[in-house]
Amino acid sequence: MENLWNDVIPYWNEEFIEADETAVRKPTITAYPANSKGAVIIFPGGGYVMRADHEGTAYAKWLQSIGLTAFVVEYRVAPYKHPAEISDAMRAVKYVRYYADKYGIDKDKIAVMGSSAGGHLAASVSVHYDKKMYEDTDEIDKESCKPNATILCYPVIDMFEYRHDGSRQNLIGERALHSDKELMSLYKHVTPNTPPTFIWHTSSDQAVPVENSLMYADALSKVQVSYEMHIYPIGSHGLGLADSMPHVAQWKDSLEKWIKLNDLI
Repeated sequence: MENLWNDVIPYWNEEFIEADETAVRKPTITAYPANSKGAVIIFPGGGYVMRADHEGTAYAKWLQSIGLTAFVVEYRVAPYKHPAEISDAMRAVKYVRYYADKYGIDKDKIAVMGSSAGGHLAASVSVHYDKKMYEDTDEIDKESCKPNATILCYPVIDMFEYRHDGSRQNLIGERALHSDKELMSLYKHVTPNTPPTFIWHTSSDQAVPVENSLMYADALSKVQVSYEMHIYPIGSHGLGLADSMPHVAQWKDSLEKWIKLNDLI
């Protein structure tokens, strides 16, 4: 485990120490090395209030088992709000790219992955990579934060009709401006330069409606960005690897094939 930032952490607030010990933990990144040129940076879900281990470490160990180097990011959550979270995500991509030689990684084979709110964060850096969310703090920040591919597992995408209330409140606040909701409704910001994307969701998800994935896929399709999407008929939210549900767990086989097809390994 390494600190994501060096001396300067943008938007750091010492006053949060008394509010929530989890929230004030300095952002970290943990590597799970493998003998491959590809890497996946993982943002665990948790409604922007926590980080679920079964959507972080569990993913990393599985990716490592199929030959991919993985990184799990402990990014800031509530009481921090935007842009602290996306700053950590952007920094993570820059960090992995900066230290690519150290980990034996090809700088052009770096994917981001996230589930639920973590999927929102992965999609955020995939569509907003060209926006300046914080001032450069060191040499690492001179690297590009644009991922080469995106992996979204039952992601939060919309901040309007199909929103996840907890994620929206924790990220941009209960009384968020319309402009902030627009900025964080990520399907609205897909362009032809958005990275190729793998998406899966269940149609029976009651926490994050499947429309979130459908809207993102539709936006990708309209600008002819390559994507693969799997919608499974039965399954609750937050399944992670879904090992107890074989009909959903096949997403892993599909993802492995997609990774190879896109030359990310």
